[in-house]
Amino acid sequence: MLVGTTTIRLVPSRSRHTRIPRYVVGPKPKRRTELGLLFFGSLLTVGLYVIAALGAKSKIPPHIGPFLGVVLGLSLAAHMANRWLVPQANAVVLPLAALLNGIGYVVIARWYPGQAKGQAAWAGLGVLLYVLTLLAVRFSRDLERYRYLLLLVGGALLVSPLLFSPIHGARLWVHYGSLSFQPIEFAKILLCIFFASYFATNKELLSIPTARLGNRLVLDPRPLIPILVAWGAAMAIIGLENDIGFAALLFTLFIGLLWVTTGRVGYLVFGAALFAVGAVVAAHYFGQVHLRVEQWLNPWPTPSNPLVGQLAASQYAMGSGGLSGTGLGLYNSPYLIPEISSDLIFAAIATEMGMIGAAAVTFAFTLLVGAGLRIAQTARSDFSRLCATGLTIILGFQAFFIMAGVVRLLPFTGITLPFVAYGGSSLLANYVLIALLMRISDEGAQTIAEAQSGVSQPGDRPMVPVD
Repeated sequence: MLVGTTTIRLVPSRSRHTRIPRYVVGPKPKRRTELGLLFFGSLLTVGLYVIAALGAKSKIPPHIGPFLGVVLGLSLAAHMANRWLVPQANAVVLPLAALLNGIGYVVIARWYPGQAKGQAAWAGLGVLLYVLTLLAVRFSRDLERYRYLLLLVGGALLVSPLLFSPIHGARLWVHYGSLSFQPIEFAKILLCIFFASYFATNKELLSIPTARLGNRLVLDPRPLIPILVAWGAAMAIIGLENDIGFAALLFTLFIGLLWVTTGRVGYLVFGAALFAVGAVVAAHYFGQVHLRVEQWLNPWPTPSNPLVGQLAASQYAMGSGGLSGTGLGLYNSPYLIPEISSDLIFAAIATEMGMIGAAAVTFAFTLLVGAGLRIAQTARSDFSRLCATGLTIILGFQAFFIMAGVVRLLPFTGITLPFVAYGGSSLLANYVLIALLMRISDEGAQTIAEAQSGVSQPGDRPMVPVD
């Protein structure tokens, strides 16, 4: 718990005659663990950066000292914000995000040094936005109060590319001078908060049969109508923008939260049937979807579409990497993999770091998803639980969709690999996402500590600790 701005730790009393806990000022064990993991991740990032420079230029970068200082400085700034604002939050979320961000920066700097400067600036802004989010959202319930306002803002962000993007191709960006912005990266977070709030409020109506059909009680479909309208509008807008990646992501978010809210398998069956129908219709009437499916089935270039060969090129590159990779800085054919710093950065990692490096990145995302689900499990309210689950679904399935597309397990979507791929909008939005997860985690940990110690705050509802 927090007293003023001083972090305190509950320590059980050693006296035989009293069971009242003593309060001892000191750092949280979770924060010490976090600091150690951040330091290790920073050293690993710098080590990879040096290895890439040695492989490409056979010399150590002259600015390695300032680079180490910047990496450690950003990590320390986020860590100090956690000590102040979320002292009992999960200890592995921030280190995993920082490590993935560092690996992505190394790959970007290895291929495109000009882009690396921009990515470093976006990482700094991401950490700043992370701290500002923790300062602005002091209680997760504050988000629930403004669900319709957040829905309105999210809808405006979804519509904005239709007004400011070219008509041809995927219309995902809003351009302002020399800057470009992908508003859907933030819209997905706002829609997640709205879905979580609506489902938490209507949980019983969505899960308990209350309508009579003949002699049987069935689920009342009326509570689903507003949420289906909101979801359908979002999907229609994304369809107009020719963005199948985020359409699939929002569909997964909607069905996943509906199933977690109710626990009814019927919703999953309904979602699968709806997806099958939507996939058939989209493949026939949306050119972008048809192109992606054709690219998935036949990755070789054709006279009508010479760009289809990008997946074949990336797979040849990954094949040359083998188990341990060609070595950072030693692969000399960057133009064989188009969009190597953004859409296909996972292929670049698998090429120079091999299957071991690709597996390490995949395992890091798996740990991040596990931490997010753990946060949801220990959340202090239905809204917080669903919000944490939705944010984790966004992070996990976005990573899964792009990595599965690169290795051709699924059609290639072209969405960004969180924290790794080049792009300011994605990086900023993902730092906001993990800040919200950390806020929910801190609240859940405080509730459990209060329940175990017998201490409660005014207005808190009694909660049962989760093992």
